[in-house]
Amino acid sequence: MTTDHLRHLGKPSSMPNSPEEAQLDRVPNPHPDTMFVARFTQPEFTSLCPVTAQPDFAHLVIDYVPDEWMVESKSLKLFFNSFRNHQAFHEACTVGIGKTLVELLNPHWLRIGGYWYPRGGMPIDVFWQHGQQPEGVWVPDTGVAGYRGRG
Repeated sequence: MTTDHLRHLGKPSSMPNSPEEAQLDRVPNPHPDTMFVARFTQPEFTSLCPVTAQPDFAHLVIDYVPDEWMVESKSLKLFFNSFRNHQAFHEACTVGIGKTLVELLNPHWLRIGGYWYPRGGMPIDVFWQHGQQPEGVWVPDTGVAGYRGRG
């Protein structure tokens, strides 16, 4: 596989200032004839509250069943990092990331879970999916427990 068309893999890349500036790359699925789940976990996702500009933290889990394309991981990391100075509500970040990946990849199925740490004493978890989980595909539990505080 040639990587000449990729903007980040194997090349120096600077941090994008916003999700709108971030450029996601995709690579061909090496097994387009096989249904399998690819998972990306970002346990240290950060964005900014759109009201107070204070940092918000989340643990993101993305599962998808690729069709012809898969997301290239370095570009995805840069995309995630582009939210660090981006002001948006939890729902906008979580669902927006999911929709961006669906537009780029056109997967058979994709789900994203955003497990947000408490803001104002209350955690807000956001879940979104595109399509129906294909029958017979093993999708493990996300492994992220609901927020329980210190108890």
